[in-house]
Amino acid sequence: MCPRDRARGPAAGASAGNAGAFAFTDIFPLASPKIMRKAPKWLLDPLGPLSVPPSYALKIAPWMWKFWRACSPAKVRASTVAQTAMMDYSKAALEPALARDGLTHMLRRNGQLEVYEGEAAFRASLEGWDARAEHGIAFNHLMSPAEIAEIQPGIAPRFTHATFTPGWYSISDPKDYTLALADRFRANGGEIVIAEATALTDDGVTTTAGHFKGRVVLAAGAFSHLLAKTQGVSIPLETERGYNTTLPADAFDLKVQITFGGHGFVVTTMNSGIRVGGAVELGGLKLPPNFKRSEAMLTKAAQFLPALKTTGGKQWMGFRPSMPDSLPAIGPLPGHPNTLCAFGHGHLGLTQSAGTAQIVADLLTGQTPAIDLAPFSPARFRG
Repeated sequence: MCPRDRARGPAAGASAGNAGAFAFTDIFPLASPKIMRKAPKWLLDPLGPLSVPPSYALKIAPWMWKFWRACSPAKVRASTVAQTAMMDYSKAALEPALARDGLTHMLRRNGQLEVYEGEAAFRASLEGWDARAEHGIAFNHLMSPAEIAEIQPGIAPRFTHATFTPGWYSISDPKDYTLALADRFRANGGEIVIAEATALTDDGVTTTAGHFKGRVVLAAGAFSHLLAKTQGVSIPLETERGYNTTLPADAFDLKVQITFGGHGFVVTTMNSGIRVGGAVELGGLKLPPNFKRSEAMLTKAAQFLPALKTTGGKQWMGFRPSMPDSLPAIGPLPGHPNTLCAFGHGHLGLTQSAGTAQIVADLLTGQTPAIDLAPFSPARFRG
């Protein structure tokens, strides 16, 4: 039971509004020296790719300290190795899981196009692409607006270079997908109780619908650390608030997902329309949404895609659960083996969902997971 879905059921929270991407090529942690170099400039723009509301700055300081420590070269290398293993495992698990549930038709293999403004921005990206090549990730560099237009027409010529990654999958619509999974769960005998989980206990979980005994999988997204605290366990989980606008399906003839990395947002197509969104606002769970962030991204998207129709859109804000080192927390809650953690995936919740599900199933049934879980230990920040 996810607290975000407690009132309205499955797909009422972050599951409904994400970009719908299986970003298996995204192997690098957000915490990195590169981000630390960019962060000061970004933070000066309250509507830019990264922001911290002034009213939340003091509260997030301990998390930011852990984030800074996770940016050391050695820790970035270790996190990248762990993230790559999780990506490979999740990609291998995805299509069998979709086939098992009869949902293969929802998977799209259109790829992703990351675009760059000028040769300098493109050259700065090459180190990351070389590292991806070492891990067997396929991509193709495009060296002119004409080459870019062969894959995606209509991008402003200010974007002179791009990289196309064919192994970047997406789902037809994340809300429909989540609801379909819920239907399969019920059809297989599962029961979904719509309630608020209020406390973990040694024998189960207490909710507004009563106490449930048994082993618990703590997968409550950005709210997970609040439940962990009911067992006296502190987990450094923070909330990256993501924003988007979903436009009508005819807003643009989009062939592939476009990532405007220098501006921190993507444009993607799904059954419900054209979605423009992304960015990071480290603002916790309680501050009201700042939809000026959605408007700022839409304004930029109209400049970058001159034919984009920006009317008739629906704005949205959701919570990404993020750990300082960009790795999820998977495994027993420290000191409480009856509770298994499965949260903190940041931008990669959908991407790593099938792999995480298989790992949790292995742990519940006494099997040894196929990847090393030490880097994902919920206890790794203790002490």
